[in-house]
Amino acid sequence: MAKARAAGPVSTSVDESLTPSRPGALRFRDLLYEKGQGVARITLNRPQSYNAYATHTLQELADAVRDAALDDAVGVLVLTGAGTSAFCTGGDVREYAETYTQRPREYWKYMGLFQGAVEALLRCGKPTIARLNGIAVGGGNELQLACDLSVAASHVYLGQVGVGVGSVACGGATQWLPLTVGDRRARAMLLLNERIPATKALDWGLVSEVAPSVRHGAKLVDPPTPGEIDQARRGVDGYRIDLAPLDAAVDALCQRLLGMFPECLRYTKQQANYWKELAWHNTIGHGREWLSLHFTDREPHEGMHAFVEKRPADVAGLRQRLADGRGAEFLYGRPSRHCTKCGATGLPDDFDFCGHCGGPTVRPGPVEG
Repeated sequence: MAKARAAGPVSTSVDESLTPSRPGALRFRDLLYEKGQGVARITLNRPQSYNAYATHTLQELADAVRDAALDDAVGVLVLTGAGTSAFCTGGDVREYAETYTQRPREYWKYMGLFQGAVEALLRCGKPTIARLNGIAVGGGNELQLACDLSVAASHVYLGQVGVGVGSVACGGATQWLPLTVGDRRARAMLLLNERIPATKALDWGLVSEVAPSVRHGAKLVDPPTPGEIDQARRGVDGYRIDLAPLDAAVDALCQRLLGMFPECLRYTKQQANYWKELAWHNTIGHGREWLSLHFTDREPHEGMHAFVEKRPADVAGLRQRLADGRGAEFLYGRPSRHCTKCGATGLPDDFDFCGHCGGPTVRPGPVEG
């Protein structure tokens, strides 16, 4: 009869892939990231660009959220922006105009990073709070929609801008606004790019809570008028923005969440995400493909360059091209011409002369039956 072998020591080590960073160990270029007292705080730190995210920012955001998800000392994640002007204004339109309208194939890769950042928030297994320190526009509104709870300072507004700059807000807004605020309100935000003030956002259920943020002298103004908000943003006539009440409201939510059982919170989040995940996964892949193809179009080229150049977009001119039958699928017209000198084909319809040899171009004649 064989003798039983004594059991060896049980390994308690965890693969380093599952080990979170030490507080303060991770360093990012576009984010501030800190962990302490059960809360991970991620700050989009591009105030010079109204906290718009660039390509690099999205990778950093996903990395920070995943680190918080792995850290059992973290019970709540707070996402916010630097300063008092903007929570986030979505993608960096200058980068779109200068890079992705020139190389639309790269936009497909970019959308993969954006999808990863959003899904990290959805699936981090911990409650997420959007601390809206300033305006949440475009992809910024989509990021706050991806969070479980949202607390807005009273001077902020939320909105979408896609159809005004040559894009479509299918990175969360088309999927989740109808679920969050109802169909008609969602369509007003998506089709008309309406700005929704914080108080109305609370009434609509677009945010969870509003904290006063406009101060006149020693007094908090609650609720502030549009004029008082403007004065506070500019810091004139004794008005200013004070985010201390916002921080108090966010901290109170964190403490309430930390008082709940973590595994129950994780599964409740997963169950509550059912309709969000359903809408997201039925559409995001299609949206990624369509947007990548759309970046070859005249619409994003005109809309995004107009935004960067701070001028009105020539929507009327584009619509006239459509009415004239010239189309807008290609920047300089359909590839219908050929050069009579060098024989080059597929030249843009708007080009009277060949870009290769300078020779005159012509359209093909009608095909005879």
